[in-house]
Amino acid sequence: MTYYAFLDSNNVVTEVIAGNDESTGDWETHYAEIRGQKCKRTSINMYGGVHNANKEPFRKNYAGIGFTYDQFRDAFIPPKPHLTWIFNETKCIWEPNIPLPSNAVANGGNQRYIWDDITDNWKNIT
Repeated sequence: MTYYAFLDSNNVVTEVIAGNDESTGDWETHYAEIRGQKCKRTSINMYGGVHNANKEPFRKNYAGIGFTYDQFRDAFIPPKPHLTWIFNETKCIWEPNIPLPSNAVANGGNQRYIWDDITDNWKNIT
């Protein structure tokens, strides 16, 4: 299945739809003409510039509502989640300014953390 993101005049994603396969025509242009909005294909398999099925990377990230399409990078960029997080130019994602603790579940540990904007750090929630 192929997905398409519709963009407003500021290149912010307003909607993502499932559509026709690009191999059968120029569907970006077709959908753009029907809707009167810019339209860009997006891949549900993309995150941080890596395709989860080891295929060629495409537009860095799967588009979501509120993401911005950067035409110079040809990438979808998520909204900044926290004030102090830093933009990773290579992956086109926002990353915390402090690494996730090594004992976090995401790192193979058994502790759960969330980002705390008040302390500007990870907060253990288990």
